[in-house]
Amino acid sequence: MSQRLQNKVCIVTGSSSGLGRAIAIAYAKEGAKLACVDLKPQARAEVESETLINTDEVIRQGGAEAIFIKADLSKSDQVEEMVRQAAANFGRVDVLVNNAGISIEANGAPTRIHETPDDTWDTTMAVSARSVFLASKHVIGQMLLQETSDTDDRGWIINISSIFGLVGGRANCSYAASKAAVANLTRQIALDYASDGIHCNAICPGYTETAIFKNTITYLDDVEGIRARHPLHGIGKPQDIVGAAIFLASPEARWITGVNLPVDGGYTAQ
Repeated sequence: MSQRLQNKVCIVTGSSSGLGRAIAIAYAKEGAKLACVDLKPQARAEVESETLINTDEVIRQGGAEAIFIKADLSKSDQVEEMVRQAAANFGRVDVLVNNAGISIEANGAPTRIHETPDDTWDTTMAVSARSVFLASKHVIGQMLLQETSDTDDRGWIINISSIFGLVGGRANCSYAASKAAVANLTRQIALDYASDGIHCNAICPGYTETAIFKNTITYLDDVEGIRARHPLHGIGKPQDIVGAAIFLASPEARWITGVNLPVDGGYTAQ
């Protein structure tokens, strides 16, 4: 085991299921200490046959350190408390993975903008964009109190955007707009805090087999069409995102910041 994240304290939001769960468990295997953040600790099965143990429990069973922190990431006071708890428990915060997000359009018939309810827009922006702003704001405040490492780094932020933060999608205006906001906020944070040794990069996944994807194909009924839009290996799995998330939090990414990295089987290359 390479242990590329040895003793780094990592906050992963939306960690109970999907990409957040996969990233948190992978980070622990690389030697990290985890603060797993979500509205509830219970994991959500991505396929019907799965029986899942809470993410923080899986990590502890594997011999690593982990705590669960409950937080509504659209609420500033709860996000501030999240950071306080993580720092109090582990002594510092080295890595933030802003994974928490929502796709309301995936839970119902896709809608164009003139058909989109106001509350769909407002809720999506609160959960998928405001949460990234708040978590980054409060974590950076903590990171600025910390000494730099021997590589002159003070912290790493990895945002989970989407291919639809880079290109247009059909009938998902609130989701696409929220992820585009994350993509450009990534660049802004990178520029504003480079002199402080804080990295900020984003991963832009293609269609990935999570619980959200299950809802998407229920309404689109076009699995083969979606698969064909990803020339390399078709639709992704959470584990396909993990390698990029580890790399962007590691010393190997010392000179990388402000990047929105597509991990999409070639979707955005077309």
